[in-house]
Amino acid sequence: MAQRDYKGMLEKLLTGFLVEEDPLKAMLEWLAEELMRVEGKVESVTVMVVYGVDNEGQREILAVEPMWEESEDTWREFMKGLRRRGVTWVGMVISDAHRGIQAAVKKELLGAVWQRCKVHIMRNILVRVPHKDKAKLAEKIKQIWQQPDRKSAEKLARLLIEEYESKYPEAMSCLEEGLEDSLQFYNSPEVDKRRISSTNVLERVNREIRRRSRVVGVFPSVGSYLRLIASYLMEYTQDWANEYAYIKPERFSQVLESSLVQSAN
Repeated sequence: MAQRDYKGMLEKLLTGFLVEEDPLKAMLEWLAEELMRVEGKVESVTVMVVYGVDNEGQREILAVEPMWEESEDTWREFMKGLRRRGVTWVGMVISDAHRGIQAAVKKELLGAVWQRCKVHIMRNILVRVPHKDKAKLAEKIKQIWQQPDRKSAEKLARLLIEEYESKYPEAMSCLEEGLEDSLQFYNSPEVDKRRISSTNVLERVNREIRRRSRVVGVFPSVGSYLRLIASYLMEYTQDWANEYAYIKPERFSQVLESSLVQSAN
């Protein structure tokens, strides 16, 4: 792997220029709410952290940006920005079901698959279930995404919906509506499904960012927050570069070839 200029990474993240110009195979995003001063007022600002897996199967942070709203237009502009920074191809976007993101992926990242995070859809389902029943139902529902193939997952989901739709109608409706989007990872059997079925890989990063930002409380500006978090994220990127590939490059090649064939058809 070519040596990366980590010293210049921080400024490139903050000024909107990506370090690499390789095709991106998978992209995951995370949104955080932080208190910052904006034009003299303390406001809760949503910050986007985007993580990607590059051509060599290595992980890196692609962007750290404030998101003032989650409309389709905002998501489209953000994705256009990724292309301007050097991202040439995205195979999969993994995220929660934020407003506008699905439409933006279809319009700006042609050929990319949107995978709804299985953990987030689980949370969306369980919030509609009484507390005393959550643990029991959660154990059954999570088995859907642990099935060996998509057909088995769909069959189990149908059985659970039939069993519980009268008792938890809202929860089962949520499962039924979001099921297809949460099973997209089965279309890439070459890749370990644990790697591409959820945004869990960012949970540790999420916790560490929260731990560091809590020390400050209210940031004096958006820029001060971005500088602190981006410098920390560079430490993670350096650690990742010294590890084995997160997803084996040959597995990615198979996914790419399959995607190109599907696009041609």
